[in-house]
Amino acid sequence: MMDLDFAMLRQLTQLFGPSGSEGKVADFIAAQLSPYANELRTDILGNLMVKRYGTGKKIMVAAHMDEIGLMITYIDEKGFLRFTPLGFLHTSNLVGQRVRFVNGRIGTIGLEKLDRPSDFKVQKLYIDIGAQSREDAEQVVYVGETAVFVGGYEESGSRIMAKALDDRIGCFVAMEAFKRTKSTHQLEFVFTVQEEIGTRGAKTASYALEPDLAIAVDVTVTGDTPKANNISVSLGNGVGIKLYDRSMVTSPQIKQWMAAVAEERRIPFQWEVLEFGGTDSGAIHLSRGGVPSGVISIPARYVHSPAEMIDKHDVEAAVQLLVALLEQPRE
Repeated sequence: MMDLDFAMLRQLTQLFGPSGSEGKVADFIAAQLSPYANELRTDILGNLMVKRYGTGKKIMVAAHMDEIGLMITYIDEKGFLRFTPLGFLHTSNLVGQRVRFVNGRIGTIGLEKLDRPSDFKVQKLYIDIGAQSREDAEQVVYVGETAVFVGGYEESGSRIMAKALDDRIGCFVAMEAFKRTKSTHQLEFVFTVQEEIGTRGAKTASYALEPDLAIAVDVTVTGDTPKANNISVSLGNGVGIKLYDRSMVTSPQIKQWMAAVAEERRIPFQWEVLEFGGTDSGAIHLSRGGVPSGVISIPARYVHSPAEMIDKHDVEAAVQLLVALLEQPRE
C-alpha cells in the first residue's frame, strides 16, 4: 500500500470553501505544494495554478476546490435565514443538518409546516442560528454570506466519511501525484474554483493555459448501496476511468490510453458511465480549438451530502494512475 498522508485529507475536508469562497483551500494547497513547484500563482477568478517546468507536452491536471454550499438570500424579522443552494442539493436530505458560516457560527436547517408533501421544496426551508430578531441575526450573518455543511472526518477501516470529499479528495490525489511524479513534461496543476456552479474556473484556466492534454480528478457516484440506480461503479473496486457524463464523451484514444496504462501498471480500475452531472473536463475539452481530455474518478457514496464516503484503496489507485499517466503520456 502507498504511504499517503490522510491527515492532510482530514484538514482539507474541514476547510471552509463553498463556490466563490475557495481562498482558505487555495492557501492550504499552496503551502503544501510550494516546495515541489517551480511557480505558483492565483488567477483572476481564484484558480490556484501550480507549475513544474518540463520539456515535453503541456499537461493540465484539474481538481476543484469548492464544495456544495448555501447562500443567504433573506433574513426575516425573527432572525431566521432563507437561502439558495450553491450547487445541486438533495432537498430531502437537508432538514436537521447543521451548517457553518465562515466566522464559525453554527446553524441548523428547519422546515416550515407543509400542507401537502408535494410542497417540500427548498423555499420551505430556513436556517436557525439561534437569533431572536433580524437585528440579532445581522450581528453575525448577512445577506449574501455563504455556509457549508458540518461533517466531521471519520475513518473506519479503509473507508473515509466526511463533508466536501467532492472534491477535496480530487485535490488530495492531485497533490500527492504532484509530489511523487518524475514526469519530464510541463505540468500545470490547476485547483479550480466554482466547479459546482458551472465549471467556471476550469473554463478560464484552460483557455489561458492552452494545454496539449488535460486530466480532471473528481468523484463519481456508485451503484453498490441497497436498491441503488444501475451504476457499475462500486466502492473499493478501483479508480474510475470515465467514458461518459452529461458534459463529455471521452474520446476512444484517451480512454484506451488510460486503460492501457492502468493494465500495464496493474492498477485496478472501473469503467464509469454517469448519466448525469459533469466535471471540469467538460469545460476544458471545449476550450479554444479543443483539448484531448480524460477524467480520473474516485468512487463516492452519498455525494453532495455532509457524509460522503470513499475507500482508501480507490484513492491509492487514483494516485498511482495519475502518476503513471503523467510519466507516460499518449503520443
